[in-house]
Amino acid sequence: MAARILDGTSVATAIRDELKPRIAAFATSMGRPPGLGIVLAGHDPASEIYVRNKLKKAEEIGLHAELIRVDASAHVQDVLDVVGRLNRRDDIDGIIVQSPLPATMGDDAEMRVIDAIDPLKDVDGFSTVNVGRLVQNRGGLAACTPTGVIEILERSGVPIKGAHAVVIGRSDIVGKPMALMLLHRHATVTICHSRTRDLPAVARTADILVAAIGRPAFVTPDFVKPGAVVVDVGTTQVTDAAVVDAIFAVASPRRAVFAKNGSLVVGDVHPAVAEVAGAITPVPGGVGPLTIALLLANTVRAAEARLAR
Repeated sequence: MAARILDGTSVATAIRDELKPRIAAFATSMGRPPGLGIVLAGHDPASEIYVRNKLKKAEEIGLHAELIRVDASAHVQDVLDVVGRLNRRDDIDGIIVQSPLPATMGDDAEMRVIDAIDPLKDVDGFSTVNVGRLVQNRGGLAACTPTGVIEILERSGVPIKGAHAVVIGRSDIVGKPMALMLLHRHATVTICHSRTRDLPAVARTADILVAAIGRPAFVTPDFVKPGAVVVDVGTTQVTDAAVVDAIFAVASPRRAVFAKNGSLVVGDVHPAVAEVAGAITPVPGGVGPLTIALLLANTVRAAEARLAR
C-alpha cells in the first residue's frame, strides 16, 4: 500500500491564512504592516528564486517585505552595514540575509552576518541567542524549516510524544534544531550523520524519520520501518539525466518534468520509500512551502513581540 502523502502546500496555505488577521490587527495598532528586510548579496540563481518567492508570499498576505541588494563584488562589511541599518529601522521587524553569501566575502562571512542581526529581528532563528532559547525550550524565534516539519506532523495528526524519531543530518540550520524540537515534544531522538555505523539499521528503528542531508534519493526502502512517517527535507537541483534515470521509474511523471526543464529538484528520499512508509512528505510540495510560511510567521511574531514591549 502506498504511503499517505503529507501535503505541505495545503498546510502552508493554512498558516498564511491564519496570519492575515494578525497582520491586519498589527497594522491597525501601528499604522503599518509587519516589515521584513531581505538582504541578497550577489546573483545566485537559486537565491534569486527563493527571494522572489518570499516577496510574493509576503505581498499576498499583506506583509511588507523589502529587498536590499548588495553587489557580489562587495566586502562583507557592506552586508554588515546594511544589517546595521535594518536593525535600527522601526518599520522593519524581521531580517534575513539570503544564503549563500559570495565566496569572496570570506569563510566566516555568514557567521559574522548572523551575529550582527538583532536577535529580536532574527526571523531565521540562527543567532546564538535564539538557538540558546531553543535549547532551553524558552520560546523565541526558531529555525523555519524544522519548525515547518513540526507543523506538518502536528497538523497531519502524526503522534510525536513517545515516538522514536531519527534525524539524518546534523546541520545547524535543520538537523540540530529539528532534534531539539522533537525532543521538546517528548520524542526519543537519535541523530545520525556520515559517521554513523550501519546507518540504515539505525534509521529502521524510527517511527518518524527525518532526512536532511542534501543527497538525492539517499534514503532507500532499506532505511525505513514499515509504516514509519518519513519527512524529506532535501532539495537538490539535479541536471544529470543519468541520475534522474537511476532514481525515477520509466513511467514516473518526474522524468517528463526533467525532460521539459533540463533540471529537477530531488529530495533525500528515494521514491520507492513510498511503498514502505505509512506517510511521507513529497518533493516538491512537502517541507519546502512551509519554510517560507514559517518565515512569514516568525516575522509577524517578531512584530507582535515588539508591539508588546
